[in-house]
Amino acid sequence: MFSAIKRAFSTPDLRNKLLFTLAIVAIYRLGSFIPAPFVNYANVRACLNAGNGSVNGIYELVNLFSGGALLQLSIFALGIMPYITASIITQLLRVVIPRFETLHKEGQAGQSKLTQYTRYLTIGLGLLQSTTLISVARQGALFGSNCNNVFSDTSWWAISLMIITMTAGTGVIMWLAELVTERGVGNGMSLLIFASIAARFPASLGSIGQTKGVEALLGVIAVGVVIVLLVILVEQSQRRIPVQYAKRMVGKRSYGGQSTYLPIKVNMAGVVPVIFASSLLYLPGLIAQFNRPADGKIAAWVIWIDQNLTQGDDPLYMLMYFLLIIAFTYFYVSITFNPEEVSENMKQYGGFIPGIRAGRPTTEYLEYVLSRITLPGSLYLGIVALIPLIALTLIDANSDFPFGGTSILIIVGVGLETVKQISAQMQQRNYEGLLK
Repeated sequence: MFSAIKRAFSTPDLRNKLLFTLAIVAIYRLGSFIPAPFVNYANVRACLNAGNGSVNGIYELVNLFSGGALLQLSIFALGIMPYITASIITQLLRVVIPRFETLHKEGQAGQSKLTQYTRYLTIGLGLLQSTTLISVARQGALFGSNCNNVFSDTSWWAISLMIITMTAGTGVIMWLAELVTERGVGNGMSLLIFASIAARFPASLGSIGQTKGVEALLGVIAVGVVIVLLVILVEQSQRRIPVQYAKRMVGKRSYGGQSTYLPIKVNMAGVVPVIFASSLLYLPGLIAQFNRPADGKIAAWVIWIDQNLTQGDDPLYMLMYFLLIIAFTYFYVSITFNPEEVSENMKQYGGFIPGIRAGRPTTEYLEYVLSRITLPGSLYLGIVALIPLIALTLIDANSDFPFGGTSILIIVGVGLETVKQISAQMQQRNYEGLLK
């Protein structure tokens, strides 16, 4: 491993990119510990040390992606989550708004326009989420009913300044992510998420060791190694559909005639279905939270939601979470992979699948393969996402169990992709990758 790192840093161009990426990550992590204006940091730490900093639903995701900055109410409290949400919304709007689909097909100019729309939407979502976060923290719903004094000033101008600061922090994070993508190594947004999640691993393992003992810690590490290996196996798995291109003459040159394949990954949806399912399951709890009258008479449906749809160890919650992940996997794959478009492109360039006629039969064949391979991919996502909830039931370590759910999917996926990019850049210079 050390020899691989040495080879990577021995190339001047790659070394500059790696150092630039590490510097941006360091700035991002530093901002996660700087409290927003009028936040009483001592009271926040007291609430966290008292064990009241447990969040669920969408706030659990934001806290995960921000590396714990959400619960510290820092200037980067929202993390990269508004940017992720804006990117997903922009991608989904291509199905509903023809203008977005046209821009997507226009090449670089259209992609620049879509990126601009994503930036505007990110700022709008940051404004909305920062307002909601501060409102929830003031009511005591973020840290617990006994921790509603986390702000030193609650006047309208102080609240406005906090909202503006957190929204501006979202814009700075978006800018840092784009800088890493342009001048660093790998995808900036993914690497910042990777750094946030990886930063919580030592504390999570240390907490398990202190509360459950060394035997439990070693067991968790052993289970984690097995989970990582299985996730790598599935993430690298793909169905390769053979494609043959016919020879064609353009002037005096002959093109085509070679055989290749169309790779279809088992997990084409990535971590997006898990984010969708978590966000959707959080809505009933959010609605119930704002329907608690001051006289204390809570409606029966609010009590039912509190008992069944807010606790991760509840069987109904687990079942709905699992089924929603499967449904969203099929939904997202159907949006991101268009068999008809792929079939048309193959036909245009003289490509065909051996034994399958070009045109509509190719589209139907791709739809058949896609539906068959999406099923194990969706089941895999559902099982991995349930691992922290199962850990909550077995060893009461939901917030401390790092090997499972969204975190392990992102850690493994981003790690594999970054290593591939570093290896590709090294092979361009000395024909030797990062790993021998």
